[in-house]
Order: sequence, then structure tokens, then C-alpha cells
Amino acid sequence: MRLTLIGKDPESNPTGSPTVYRTDRESWVVQGWVVSDPTVLAQMSIPEGESCVEIPDRMLQFFRQGDRDLDQ
Repeated sequence: MRLTLIGKDPESNPTGSPTVYRTDRESWVVQGWVVSDPTVLAQMSIPEGESCVEIPDRMLQFFRQGDRDLDQ
């Protein structure tokens, strides 16, 4: 899998930013804050081999940007 950096959270520090990547497999990879609160996890059905991360709303702009980049 090849990753293309689409964007880092402009409001986070440089080493821990939530980050959005586009893959060469028509998918996305998202770096974010690990969700570990049992109450939150109990609301989800996360199968073996998967996990979840949280990203701020302001990161959604990068998904739109990544889609536009594909159209060019």
C-alpha cells in the first residue's frame, strides 16, 4: 500500500497531529487519537483486527481535498 499525505491537523502540534492519507487502493488511512473509553467502545461493534480513532471535525476538509486531487 502506498500512502499520500493529504493533510495534518493545523491546530495540533507537529508530532501528534491527526493526519489523513489517501492510499493507492481507493481507501483512506487516518491517524488520530485512540479511542479507549470502554463506554464509547461499548456503543460500537468493532471486529477483531480493527480499531477506531477520533479526529476533529476540522479534518473533514482533507477528505474533500483528497477527492479533488484524484479528479485532476
